[in-house]
Amino acid sequence: MPDVQALVNEFVNLLKKRKIEGSQATAKQTAELLRSVISHQRLPHTNQATSLINAVRAVGEKIIDANPIELSVGNIVRRVLHIIREEDLSLVTDAMAGFGSDDEDDVERDDHPALSAAAVAAAARSTLRPPSLQTLLEDVTDSAAVPPTPSSTGDSDGKSRSVEKGTRGRKLKHDVIEAVNELIQDITSCHEQIAEQAVEHIHQNEVILTLGSSKTVFDFLCAAKEKKRSFKVFVAEGGPRYRGHLLAKELAARGLQTTVIADSASFAMISRVNMVIVGAHAVMANGGVIAPIGLHMVALAARRHAVPFVVLAGSHKLCPLYPHNPHLLLNELRSPSELLDFGEFSDLMDSATGVGSLHVVNPAFDYVPPDLVSLFITGTGGHNPSYMYRLIADYYSAADLVLKQRPTTGN
Repeated sequence: MPDVQALVNEFVNLLKKRKIEGSQATAKQTAELLRSVISHQRLPHTNQATSLINAVRAVGEKIIDANPIELSVGNIVRRVLHIIREEDLSLVTDAMAGFGSDDEDDVERDDHPALSAAAVAAAARSTLRPPSLQTLLEDVTDSAAVPPTPSSTGDSDGKSRSVEKGTRGRKLKHDVIEAVNELIQDITSCHEQIAEQAVEHIHQNEVILTLGSSKTVFDFLCAAKEKKRSFKVFVAEGGPRYRGHLLAKELAARGLQTTVIADSASFAMISRVNMVIVGAHAVMANGGVIAPIGLHMVALAARRHAVPFVVLAGSHKLCPLYPHNPHLLLNELRSPSELLDFGEFSDLMDSATGVGSLHVVNPAFDYVPPDLVSLFITGTGGHNPSYMYRLIADYYSAADLVLKQRPTTGN
């Protein structure tokens, strides 16, 4: 069996050295690493879900600290924690329902009523939901329906319960791994799921503007082309790395009418555009977007000319945190060599003391507020920015928003 700790250390080094580029590749490798951690985790006889959660948390803290700006790492860690909680709750619900149905015939002997399906459903909802007046009322109403734990009748019962706990632990691990496999498949196919909706948003003889290079945007535009849509694409070059040049070449090779423009020409060309379609680095809980540098300028130009600003994002980019969250790092500064060649203007910079009259700042990302976004397109369809918080809430648990290892005690 591979050494899990060695896999974790190798992945941490790759993240620190920025050897993994792209949110999809990072999210997929994160999910595969956590699947290995879960697969090799030995579960105790009790608190199996807690054991898995603590193991995933411990690894999650390390890989998040390795590259805090890559928000997809934290997203996948929280998704896996949510999966563990859901699968554990599902097993508990099934066990409680089966416990009630098995004892229906001998209620008089055990002296407790059977657990109703409504009580089980209410318990499941109250566990996953934040506290509210309705959940408090449900707890009061259904508290009488929860049967007491039956007393043991001997060594045979103790052995059978031990076997049941071991079986439940294996079932929990199996179900969690299956759910993580589905998550990996969803990450792998997110481009195709989004591209299937292209024909609903791109129409004949339209002009589309994008900036930089995005695999999601490329597949989205090519899918519309395959559906016999005839349209033009303006590609802002996306300085200072000029990734837009690569996208323009790929689109032209697919037969799309493509025009490359400078980033500074976005406002001048926006009046000819029918729609702006861009990718994203991350989508925040308030509907704001962490995007490649320069997109905020394009979004402002689109609003000035009433042009729809559409963001394509897979589910692994949906972040449950807010931009003002103190645990969140929104930006990073890239190497100055992307702006200036080595040795250029060296007479204005003092390399010995690090102090000079010329400074080079090269931020990697922009923040686009939700009021500048017209529509989000994910694998589940199109959503308004005001709905994103509700969509994100389905993927994460409130207890996992801040990944801080909680020490456990034996008391």
